[in-house]
Order: sequence, then C-alpha cells, then structure tokens
Amino acid sequence: MTDWTPDARELADLELLLSGAFAPLTGFLGKADAASVAETGTLTDGTAWPDPVTIALPDEIAVGDQVTLTDPEGAALAVMTVTERDGHHAAGPVEALGAPVYGPFARLRRTPDEVKTDGEVLAVTMRGPLDGPALADVAATAEELEATVLLMPLIFGEAGPAVVRAALKAQAELPGSQVVAVPLAPREDVEIDLELREHVARNYGATEHYAGPAPVRIPGPPHRRGLVVFFTGLSGSGKSTVARGVRDALLEKGGRTVTYLDGDVVRRLLSKGLTFSAEDRDLNIRRIGFVASEVARHGGLAICAPIAPHAHTREEAREMAEEVGADFLLVWISTPVEECERRDRKGLYAKARAGLIPDFTGVSAPYDEPEDADLEIDTTGLPVERAVSLVMNALTTGGWVR
Repeated sequence: MTDWTPDARELADLELLLSGAFAPLTGFLGKADAASVAETGTLTDGTAWPDPVTIALPDEIAVGDQVTLTDPEGAALAVMTVTERDGHHAAGPVEALGAPVYGPFARLRRTPDEVKTDGEVLAVTMRGPLDGPALADVAATAEELEATVLLMPLIFGEAGPAVVRAALKAQAELPGSQVVAVPLAPREDVEIDLELREHVARNYGATEHYAGPAPVRIPGPPHRRGLVVFFTGLSGSGKSTVARGVRDALLEKGGRTVTYLDGDVVRRLLSKGLTFSAEDRDLNIRRIGFVASEVARHGGLAICAPIAPHAHTREEAREMAEEVGADFLLVWISTPVEECERRDRKGLYAKARAGLIPDFTGVSAPYDEPEDADLEIDTTGLPVERAVSLVMNALTTGGWVR
C-alpha cells in the first residue's frame, strides 16, 4: 500500500470528510460529481453541495489501489480506495485510521458527534474577530431564538491563532457558548465559501447560521512581504546563471534578506539520496518549495533555480508560498532545447542521447512548458546582464524591490 501526504488544503478537507463535517460526502469527488458541483451546485444525484472536494495523487497510483494518507509527520490518517482517475486527480472513499493529531488547537478540534447541542443552536462561523456591534448582534439573535451559541473559528492558514483567540474572547462575553475549531479552507468565491460554511454549521447541529465578518487583511507593501522567485527551465537554459545574477544584484542593492536555493546544491544536501524518477523529481521540488515558503513566511526573499519539469509541482510551490501570505514570481527561462544542447557545458545531453542518462528532461523525459509564468526569458544570444535586468525590472515594477 502506498503512503501519500496531501497538501495543506487537501488535509483540511480530509479532516472534515473523516469527522462528518462534510456530510453527506464520504470521500473525494470524481470527475462527474466535481463537474456537476461546479456547474449546478449539486452532486450528480441532485444533492446540494457548493464546491468540489478533490485530491491529487501521483500518476502511478491506479484505480483499485489503496493509499494511506498521512500527515506531514508521516502519521497515518486514513485509507483511500481509488475508484477513479482524472489526470492527477483521483476519487474514492476514505476510512479513518485514527483521530488526527497534527496541527494546533487539538482540544478545540472536535467532531460533530463530540459537540453536544440541544434545541436551537446559533452557529457563528468566523474568519475574523467579532467586533462590538457584531458581538451584540449575535447575543441579541441568540436571546431572541433562545439558542445556544456555537462559535466556530475557521482555523485554516496563518490567521488561525488570531481567529481562535477572537473566538475565546467572544465566548467570555456569551454565557453558555461553546467553541469548536474547524479547519475549513477558504474558497475564492465569497458565495460558495458562505454556502460551504452553512453546510458545515448544519452538520454541527446548527439551526441558524451567522457568518462572522471576513478577516480584514492588510498585507503591507510588497517590499515588506515575503517573496519566492522561482526559476524553471531546461538544463543549460541559463536559469542558474540568471538566478545567481539576480541574487548578486539584490545583495548589492541591499534592503532584502536573500536566500538562494540552486537545484544542484539542493540535490547534494536537502534532497541527497533522491533519484531522478518522476516521483523523486516531484519530491525534490516540494522540498525546495517548502524551504522557500518558510523563508518567505518571515519576510525573506527566496530564489530557487531547479529544472522543475512538472506543472503540478510548480503550482504546489506557488500554493505553499501563498498559503503563508507570501508572493510568488515564476520566471521561465524558455531557451530552446537545441540551444541548451549546443551549450551542453556538462556534457549531459550527449550522455542522454547515448542512453547513458535515463529520464533526462528534454530528451527522454517531458518538460511541461509553463502556462502561468509571470516572466519569460529566452537567453539565446542574450547577455546575462540583460536577462538579470529583466528580472530586476519585474521585481522593481512589482514593488518587491525599491
């Protein structure tokens, strides 16, 4: 049986599937249900459901396989039986192997069965604090309905601790109220997010739902935010040379803390022991993305320069950065393979053509050309200084560098 650690959003959805907070769902949706939800807001059987709940699994996991889904520390959470594949996404029911123990606020992360409510229940889902008027409104509504108040801080992401503190503060002002922390990831569409919150509230016994105010997020100016500058391109494209040039230019300019993660250096240290199989390539990029996001979490600027041949792992790296409140700039060094092979400073292409290096990107392994690059540079005949200036101009224009 294969082990797999889902990303942060998938883990949050998994916890809600296992707890019953996402009832009637018992697993990740297949293609037909996901499409029906996106188009009509219902499952194929007509049951109302606001947002597709899906998971991406490695391509080698086939229909009929069972996968042990683990938390980031490797603890087994659930077994998923794969009933359908649609590209990287898979569908199938999940069966709990034990209560999740990862993440903060363990004593407050109760399941619907663990929350005891009787009579009328006013659930307050919170992505931000309740101000004075909102708190007074909740108290008045609860009194009118003769309802118990269930405060539900939605703890997904960096705002979680602040929302929990706000809920505990509100609890002190609302006698008899309860607090239950729910790892519900926000949805981009406000109406869909609200509808999903209502579904979860009902599964916790709510007879009435009060949507607390959305968080007021003041991200600050770009030059104070964390940033991941992620270079991707074929071997020999010039990505490392340009990335090093950008690093040097930033260090000379000053004003930002810069961390440089070169693909070859990471391979010798952070990812020592990994092969060049598709699975290990993806794991290598996830490790780079994680380290870069941790740098950016604390306001630093991380520069990464791996080949990163697969679109889905580049997207995961972007999501890791954005989940911690940082920005992400994808720079595609789009130098054609013919030019890369002509340069061939390490003789790698020649060895790959001779069959001495299997799974070599651009020769015997695919490279997904980015469709979401923020900047594209072909270094054919382009001086390094000019390529570096193009990236620096993008950083200056975006406000990340002053």
